[in-house]
Amino acid sequence: MSAVTSELKRVTTHSIQAMKNKGEKIAMLTAYDFSMARILDEAGIDILLVGDSASNVMAGHETTLPITLDQMIYHAQSVVRAVHRAMVVVDLPFGSYQANSEIALSSAIRIMKESGAHAVKLEGGSEVEESIKRILMAGIPVMGHLGLTPQSIYKFGTYSVRAKEEAEAEKLLSDAQLLQNIGCFALVLEKIPATLTEKVSKSLEIPTIGIGAGVHADGQVLVTHDMVGITKDFKPRFLRRYLELFESIGDATRSYIADVKAQQFPSDKEQY
Repeated sequence: MSAVTSELKRVTTHSIQAMKNKGEKIAMLTAYDFSMARILDEAGIDILLVGDSASNVMAGHETTLPITLDQMIYHAQSVVRAVHRAMVVVDLPFGSYQANSEIALSSAIRIMKESGAHAVKLEGGSEVEESIKRILMAGIPVMGHLGLTPQSIYKFGTYSVRAKEEAEAEKLLSDAQLLQNIGCFALVLEKIPATLTEKVSKSLEIPTIGIGAGVHADGQVLVTHDMVGITKDFKPRFLRRYLELFESIGDATRSYIADVKAQQFPSDKEQY
């Protein structure tokens, strides 16, 4: 652990709320493994989301639907082992909470007990109200998620911007208020108009964290593999690439291959 990290306190639900109260933006990224989580934590990230996007970027699936609860727990365990400062939030995967509130509670308890994570996240509003209430009654913090909800992609049929029409926007506003009222500590808003994000953020006391939702959210989240350019073909409008690691790692690999073929690696100094 670096000297800088050792001086920083653990981020909690209280910390996140305090950040909104004083107007400090919240920075969140995804993590699925020990090595990346350690880098992000030591860099000072506020929240690490063990996202079901692991289904896409780690396993190569087309959607988030195939990843299982056991697999999410495995990824969460790896991340928690690396973290000293950041709050770790874990997605409840598709099928682990929608059927009924008992299954939802059982899934959330498994994540918390087996991974050591600090909170869970799940998608939906009034449709999953009972599941959220039951999880909260067990003392488990819950982060909500409205707007584009990837676990419902086959229902939507597209990854286009959500809540552009008045009826859907009004439902999102209503669901956001509901999630706050029943006790969610924060809310992810994905791929909705910036004007709606502003309205939601101003209407809520709890923090909002946007992805493709504009500047008015109380924080921002990106998939780390997208942010550092490990992924190559995913290029949504909202994504800013801070590195191009796909190309850099490819170049390094080609150099390694060339050195091995030319018997330039290992050198005399690199052997025993």
